[in-house]
Amino acid sequence: MASRALGGHGAWVLRLCKHGAAILQPRVTPPVCRLKSSIQYLARKDLPKLAYQKLKGKSPGVIFLPGFASDMNAQKAVALEDFCKSLGHSFIRFDYTGCGNSEGNMKECTIGKWKKDVLSILDDVSEGPQEKKSAEEKDEWKLASKYSEEGFYTIPYSFIKEAENHCLLNSPIPITSPIRLIHGMKDEEVPWHVSMQIADRVLSTDVDVILRKHGLHRMSEKDDIKLLVYTIDDLIDKLTTLG
Repeated sequence: MASRALGGHGAWVLRLCKHGAAILQPRVTPPVCRLKSSIQYLARKDLPKLAYQKLKGKSPGVIFLPGFASDMNAQKAVALEDFCKSLGHSFIRFDYTGCGNSEGNMKECTIGKWKKDVLSILDDVSEGPQEKKSAEEKDEWKLASKYSEEGFYTIPYSFIKEAENHCLLNSPIPITSPIRLIHGMKDEEVPWHVSMQIADRVLSTDVDVILRKHGLHRMSEKDDIKLLVYTIDDLIDKLTTLG
């Protein structure tokens, strides 16, 4: 008896018997050994400890960077970790300073500090070969948001001023690796045109902008997460081939 896999992911098997008969049966896949990742803390000299979870595996690995005021337990982070577990790839998710389980006060954070958090994770955890006058007077800015329980975020003015040092769209972005930008066209916080501008600024020639017509800012619907997983899967295949 011979067998042949059918379908893009080998979900079914066509079994050919000696007398020419064929039986279509679902493929039985051995259970994947799922390694559990627990919270660990990265100690840094004169800086708050960062909470992170690390799943060991093969390269290329994936690092999830949470959105503003979010943490490493977001739906997208958990879905990506499950995906990486299923393929045996390494995966890291973490909390920025002042967020989730990490040390620090979010009100004292800046884009620059969170950028250092990302670099710390890359350097020390990952393995491998981120109204003006009123704000000035009050020293803070209240930003209306349906994602906050209070209905708004209170952002220190120092955070806004410091963030100006990290604007990406004023000059070429020196990234040459493959890039995939996924953006919801119903995003009311960050217009999808920003992804087009980023694609124009990066030096990489392998850049795709993927727009979801009904996607919102958080892109956390079931189909959004599926798209994210499929896109990461495609990137892993590409990087593995290039490597």
